[in-house]
Amino acid sequence: MRALPAVTGHDEFDALVVRTDYDDDQAWQDVAAALLEPWGDNKQYEAHVHFINDPAWAGATVDEVLTAVSAAEDLSVVFLADRTTMQAETHALLAVTTLTREECEDDEDYEQLTEFGREFRTVAAGAHEVYANLSIGNLGFEEYAAWAHDDPEGIYRSF
Repeated sequence: MRALPAVTGHDEFDALVVRTDYDDDQAWQDVAAALLEPWGDNKQYEAHVHFINDPAWAGATVDEVLTAVSAAEDLSVVFLADRTTMQAETHALLAVTTLTREECEDDEDYEQLTEFGREFRTVAAGAHEVYANLSIGNLGFEEYAAWAHDDPEGIYRSF
């Protein structure tokens, strides 16, 4: 596993989005623009996003990204703009939980919290909802993963 650059300048209130695919700059611009749109029922919330847009992250795997962001405190989810994100019409990001087995009471607790996996796809507006609700402990990653699991395309589409 390769070492990736340290994540610097990330504010705890900013969703962390890591670009790992560099084949289509227009697709990336579309993804970034969608993430910067106000969100919520009436678009009443301002978007807060910290982008990692550095070719050193090109092709990074989920595990490599998780290792690189592991020092970031209070980060419960990271979003990847990977090849699938760039190629899909929805530009759905890959949401990945930072939860580790060591943070859980036991194996049963970890299995319950990752019942639908440690990752799922979400649209840009959904990324903000996921990040905000996980940050305040309103909902858990497993709930969003379950909603994505129930979607015909496996994507969390927001409330």
